[in-house]
Amino acid sequence: QVQLVESGGGLVQAGGSLRLSCEASGRTFSNNVMGWFRQAPGKEREFVAAISFPDGATNYADSVKGRFTISRDNVKNTVYLQLNSLKSEDTAVYYCAAGSPSYYRDRGRESGYAYWGQGTQVTVSS
Repeated sequence: QVQLVESGGGLVQAGGSLRLSCEASGRTFSNNVMGWFRQAPGKEREFVAAISFPDGATNYADSVKGRFTISRDNVKNTVYLQLNSLKSEDTAVYYCAAGSPSYYRDRGRESGYAYWGQGTQVTVSS
């Protein structure tokens, strides 16, 4: 089992920044990809970003490219999501996920991840 705990969400004005953290514990070595998804009110959960181990390869949703950055600290078993230039449409609950997707395209799909955190709320005011 893997436990994921997100933190760092909050209320921020449009144009501002936040850094989300996801600390993993348990059988973390069995998962080679960590991802972030988000779910806005009334919408389906969508992919945001992912990072793989040990090569550190990243990929992003088009809507956040150039504004969000995913990174990881292997020693702390923590993955970060830096959110810059926030917009009102970034308001959502952000979820951390861990898994071992069989194909690259599965990095952007919920089905590619076996473990999920409880989510952290990000609210961007305009």
